Amino acid sequence: MSLFKKIFTKSRPLEGGIFFQEIHKILGFKPNDIENYRKAFTHRSSNKLDLKGNPINYERLEFLGDAMLSAVIAGHLFNEVPSGDEGYLTKMRSKIVSREHLNELGKDLNLIGLVDSKVPSQHFGENIHGNIFEALIGAIFLDKGFNYCEKFIRRRVILPYVDIARLEGKVISYKSLVIEWCQKEKKAFLFDVYEDNGNDGQRYFGVKLTIDTKVIAKSRATSKKKAEEIASKRAFYALQEIIDKKI
Repeated sequence: MSLFKKIFTKSRPLEGGIFFQEIHKILGFKPNDIENYRKAFTHRSSNKLDLKGNPINYERLEFLGDAMLSAVIAGHLFNEVPSGDEGYLTKMRSKIVSREHLNELGKDLNLIGLVDSKVPSQHFGENIHGNIFEALIGAIFLDKGFNYCEKFIRRRVILPYVDIARLEGKVISYKSLVIEWCQKEKKAFLFDVYEDNGNDGQRYFGVKLTIDTKVIAKSRATSKKKAEEIASKRAFYALQEIIDKKI
């Protein structure tokens, strides 16, 4: 190689810039159209519009990625568990693509570090990690097609995380579990939800879970749904020995 070529090669910037390199690292292959991925990491607070005036953010890609992820996981379960009926397969897929699990995947890949937003990252809700992960899958589908989507999901989701035996024992919703038990045992239950705001300006909700007039668990969170789930989980463990005998 000539001296000119050596100098030119060393001084040339990285292909596509830092964002391109980070996406390449996450995907394990080179993207064709990097703009698909930029959209997948654009928060609505950026207020960006395309040439037709349509908003540019990750939400439409999230919708697309959710469909691709569900399809790939459904195909995997269909092939791996030939004895599973429709109800079993649906339940197992729900465990794999649960919001909690997708948030964990997004955190493991540190996707939030690439988000383009006018809102500080500490103000994002917990679910943004999973939302961006789904948007990324949607971008892969637009950029490379279904086969690359499947390869990415297999490498990043199925191989490291999908253990059928372990997932069979994983609880999706403690609230559903507690309600099911109460209904079977004909016990009255009540989720008493109320606002429980602090001094930091953040809106919080408190929950008291009562079973047969007795307060079994309390919780506090930034959403009613999350507060109810936390209270249900605490109730489940408080009553686990009794519940296990009945379920």
